[in-house]
Amino acid sequence: MKEVQKKLNQLSATAICGNDISSSVLYVSALAIAFAGKYAWITLLIVSFVLFLFRKIYGEVVGALPLNGGAYNALLNTTSKLTASFAATLTLLSYMATAVISANEAIHYLHHIIPSMPIIIATIILLGVFALLVIGGISESAKVAIVIFLFHLISLVILSGFVIYFLNKNGLDIFFSNWKLPIQGGSITKAIFLGFAASMLGVSGFESSANFVEEQKKGVFPKTLRNMWVIVSVINPLMAIFALALFSIPMLQSDGFQNTLLVEMGKFVGGESLAYLIAVDAFLVLSGAVLTSFIGVTGLLERMSLDRIMPPFFLKKNKKGSSHRIIIMFFLLAVSVLLFTKGNVKLLAGVYTISFLSVMALFGIGNILLKVKRNSLPRPEKASWISVIIAIFAVVVALIGNVTMPPKDNLPSNLTVFLFYFVPAILFILVMLNRTILLKLVLKTIDAVFEPIRKFVINSDRKIQKVIDSINDQEFVFFTKGENIAMLNKVMLYITNNEHTKKMKIVTVVKNEKDVPKNLAQEIDFLDKEYPEIDIEFVVEKGKFSPETIKILSSKWNIPINFMFIGSPSEHFPYKIEDLGGVRLII
Repeated sequence: MKEVQKKLNQLSATAICGNDISSSVLYVSALAIAFAGKYAWITLLIVSFVLFLFRKIYGEVVGALPLNGGAYNALLNTTSKLTASFAATLTLLSYMATAVISANEAIHYLHHIIPSMPIIIATIILLGVFALLVIGGISESAKVAIVIFLFHLISLVILSGFVIYFLNKNGLDIFFSNWKLPIQGGSITKAIFLGFAASMLGVSGFESSANFVEEQKKGVFPKTLRNMWVIVSVINPLMAIFALALFSIPMLQSDGFQNTLLVEMGKFVGGESLAYLIAVDAFLVLSGAVLTSFIGVTGLLERMSLDRIMPPFFLKKNKKGSSHRIIIMFFLLAVSVLLFTKGNVKLLAGVYTISFLSVMALFGIGNILLKVKRNSLPRPEKASWISVIIAIFAVVVALIGNVTMPPKDNLPSNLTVFLFYFVPAILFILVMLNRTILLKLVLKTIDAVFEPIRKFVINSDRKIQKVIDSINDQEFVFFTKGENIAMLNKVMLYITNNEHTKKMKIVTVVKNEKDVPKNLAQEIDFLDKEYPEIDIEFVVEKGKFSPETIKILSSKWNIPINFMFIGSPSEHFPYKIEDLGGVRLII
């Protein structure tokens, strides 16, 4: 009952991910105007349409597989660990860039109010405060997120009220003057293309809800997607229209307005008091985006650690149920990136943009793979093929636009900076995925090079072999309902290609032993001979296959449920996939 009470309701979950996506209003309108000029609000509406398509894409995937991990979880259950790890790495980099950029920008807004404040030190303190908040538990974090979220929405309503009153009094002459101006560069197509690519930054954070879906109450996840879509669809285009109605396009495209557009709008229509309100709001909602990063990355890395892609060291939890080691590691990573860039977070723009757009594209691909490979898996809603293809195409277009976008301020290109962070991260993941092979390679190297130092070689040999054995000693379980030998062979191929083990139980749960398929034992005995590197044990359990049976067998055999597999259930399967406690689908 305590676990149920800790689940997040609609407001809490929306606030956590909504702070991230709604904070985009502080920069995306100005960014869209910089590239698309008078068509900025149109590009932002196009983004809204793309996000509408992704609502069902995310809803279908997470509805079928309601587990933390987002794109990683989708690809893990439809492809291999390597492909899923690629998506996880991109998600991790996206969260890292979001945390650093949001914290730094939040302090810059606060710096307008407190000019004497040291920016880098204050940014580190802000990151530390939210790390401690998340360590204190997700329920406490949600309360803070709700306060920030509601304050942000109220601030935007107040700003909108002042702008509408001002325009009602002074007219829309500036907007119509801007509309008559020729587009910069002369090409409407290029302006809308680059404006759309830049405007897609406004949906960063949409993927966050999928990374902590297990902490949400039943039925909350699709509502968070709907709420985020409504926020982005209303606020971002509206602010672009307001900006074009208040200032000339050349003024809006200047550096001063690019960084603090909403503050300048507040100052213009409501004076210093309103400008201060918007600055405080910007500080708070950008801080909320930092909170979203910590919560999202915790759910992602917990799942990766359970799947033995990340070290099990990160699975340790404190009394509040928080994975404090993950949070501390992420905090140190964010601080190191901040110090490395010396506070010039524009260097992270490439990481930020390419990472989250790639994650959205991979989520769309995960949806396609789910349709093809797990078509029988029950799901609350389905996205049409045409909508999935259009959504992926739109994200790829935005990705191409950001990759080819000319760099500013003599900074490296987006792709260059992205690769600088992505390559080391994916290399670490590859090492973790192939650690037994690498350890064996190290073992052979030591034997060949250090043979004269016999004692050293022998000691090293024993230690490394012990590590390999400890990895391969993990036993796995596949529950069969009588699949033929061809399907069972697919199971063994998956195990050999994706898991490190020497032990395998193939289990059938029946009411009576006479219900066991006649040839099943002989077929499993044949597979045992065909896969001599894996010890296959055939087990017949009396009873009924259910979540309780899985828990009992997991406890009896000391095998985590995460290492138990089943085939894809049909719509007649009496239990939901989330009721099985983390059992994985492999055929």
